[in-house]
Amino acid sequence: MAHLSFNMNKIWHIKPKAREEFFEKFPEYGRIFSQLLYNRDLKEKEEVEYFLHAKYEDNFDPFIFRDMEAAVALAIKKIKERKKICIYGDYDADGVTASVLLSEILTTIKADCFVYIPERAGEGYGVNQEAIDKILNKGANLMITVDGGIRNKKEIEYAKSKGLEIIITDHHEPPDDEKDLPPCLIINPHNHGEKYPFKFLSGVSVAFKFARALLERSTLTAEQKKKILEKVMDLVAIGTVADCVCLTGENRLFLKKGLEVLNAGKRIGLKELVKKAKLDGKNLEAWNIGFQIAPRLNASSRMGSANNAFNLLSTKEKDVAEKEAEFLDERNQKRQKETELMVAEVEEQLKKQLAEKIIIGVCPKESKNWNEGVVGLVAGRLTEKYHKPTLVLTRNENDYKGSGRSIDEFNLFNAVEECSDLLLKHGGHKMACGFSLATSRLEEFSNKMRKIARRELEKASMEAKIEIDMEINLAEATRLLAREVLGLAPFGYYNSQPKFLSRNVLIKDIIFMGAESQHLKFRLGSADNIGAGDFWGLSFNRATEWADLKIGDIVDIVYQLEENEFNGKINLQLKIQDIKLS
Repeated sequence: MAHLSFNMNKIWHIKPKAREEFFEKFPEYGRIFSQLLYNRDLKEKEEVEYFLHAKYEDNFDPFIFRDMEAAVALAIKKIKERKKICIYGDYDADGVTASVLLSEILTTIKADCFVYIPERAGEGYGVNQEAIDKILNKGANLMITVDGGIRNKKEIEYAKSKGLEIIITDHHEPPDDEKDLPPCLIINPHNHGEKYPFKFLSGVSVAFKFARALLERSTLTAEQKKKILEKVMDLVAIGTVADCVCLTGENRLFLKKGLEVLNAGKRIGLKELVKKAKLDGKNLEAWNIGFQIAPRLNASSRMGSANNAFNLLSTKEKDVAEKEAEFLDERNQKRQKETELMVAEVEEQLKKQLAEKIIIGVCPKESKNWNEGVVGLVAGRLTEKYHKPTLVLTRNENDYKGSGRSIDEFNLFNAVEECSDLLLKHGGHKMACGFSLATSRLEEFSNKMRKIARRELEKASMEAKIEIDMEINLAEATRLLAREVLGLAPFGYYNSQPKFLSRNVLIKDIIFMGAESQHLKFRLGSADNIGAGDFWGLSFNRATEWADLKIGDIVDIVYQLEENEFNGKINLQLKIQDIKLS
C-alpha cells in the first residue's frame, strides 16, 4: 500500500508542576512521588489516603442509590413468590461479566432465574421488543437489566404493558429529559437526581452493587455474604477494565481486589482462558485483562454469540471450560485477521480524505460486508494511528451500521447527536459511539459529519500527544522510584502508568531483538555525566521507525520505569515510549 502522508510526530506535553505549598503538604513523600499524586488530581490528605490505602471493604453503601431499597424489595418479593426472573444482559465483556455475576448471586439466594443476552448482529445494543416477547414466553415475571436499558423507554413501556416488571441497572448516560427515562426502578449513578457519590462505575460494578444490596437483605451470615461477594470480584475486575472506565475511586478498589481473586485461579473458565493466552503461572495485571483476556471474551459476540463467553465464565465443568476457551481463542485469532484486513481497506480510502479532520471508512460495494462486530475495533485502531476521530460503517440489507472512536479534542457523541435527524438509531459517549442509518442517507450523513469535524477541530492540533508526568534527570530513575511508582497501580484509564522525560541521554549500544529484529534494546547513559552508570531501555515494534538512530547519538527519551526479574535477579528497566534527538 502506498505511504499515507499523515504527520505522525508526537507532541510531548509535560503536565504542570505543583506549587511549592503542595510539596510542603506531603513531607512524607519525595518530590517526584508527590508530583505524581498531583498529576492524578490527588491534592488533599484524605484523597491521597483513600487512593493509596483504601481497601475493597471501604466501598460505598449500595443503599445510597435512590431506588435501591425499592428494587431489592421487589426482587426479594419475586424470589419468595417463586416467580421467574430474567437477567437481560449485554454482549460485551462488561455486560457478560455482569450477567454471570448477577445470575450467580440470585441463584445463591434461591431465585428462579435465567439470562438473556441479545445478539450483537441482528438485535444490537439495548432492550428490544422481540426479546421481550421471548422472555415473556419463558414465563418471566421480573426483568433486571445489566449494563443497559437506560435509553429504552419505548421497549420498557411495552414490557410493562405485558405485565413484566422491570429493574434497570446501568451506567450509561440517561436521556437529557427526565420524561424520556424508562418508567421503572433505575439503579444508575448518572441518573437524574442520583446521590450516589462515585459516578464512574462500570456496568458490572453497578450489578455488583445491586447484588451486594440483595445479599445484605438476605438471611445469610456475615461470613457467608463476604465469601460470596469476594468470589465474584474477578468478574468485576474484568468488566471494569474491559469497559475502559476510569481506574480511580471505587473502580480502583474493585480492580485491586478482583486481581487478587483472578490470580487465585478459582474460576475454572478463566483458568482455562488464561492458559490459552499463555499467561498461566504469571501474576496477572490490569493490562493482561485489557489486552489478552477481555479481547478473547469480546471475540465471542464479535464473531458469533456472547453465549460462549457466558458459558465459559459460568461453568463448573472442566471439559466445558476447555472447549469454550479453545473456541474463544480461535475466534479471537479470526477476529485479529479480519481487523487487519478491514484496517487495510479503510486505509485505501484515506488517500481521498487526507485533508479531512475525520476519517470515514465505508464497506466497499465490491467487498464482502465487513463484520459488524469488528468495526469499532477498526475505528479505534485508526484513531490511535492517525489521531483523528474515525467512523467505520458496514452494510446490512437495508441500512448501514457504524461505530466510531474519537480523540480528546472532539466530542463524538455530540457530533452524532447533531446528525440524529439522519439516523435510525444512535448512542454512545464523548469518545465512542454506535449508530445506524438508511442507505440513502449515507452521503448526507458523511458530508455533515465532515462539516462538523472541520468546525470543531479548526484550531485543534491534529498531532498525537504524549502526556508526560514530569522531567527528571536520568540518575533519578532508580529502583526505589520504580517501586514507588508501582504503588500507584493498577494502571489504566485516568491512572496511566507514569511517563518520565530525561534529556541528554547517550546511546551507548543498540541491540535488535525479536524474530524479525522488530524490537530494540538500548544501553543508555547520561551525556552530562559519562561515569554515572548504564541503564537498559526496551522498545517494542519500533525498530523500523527508529532505524536512523546510532551509537553515540544524544537523545531525549520518554519512558516508563519498571523492574525486570530475570534468572532470579531484579534489574531496573526503562520501557521507552518515544525518542527525539537532543
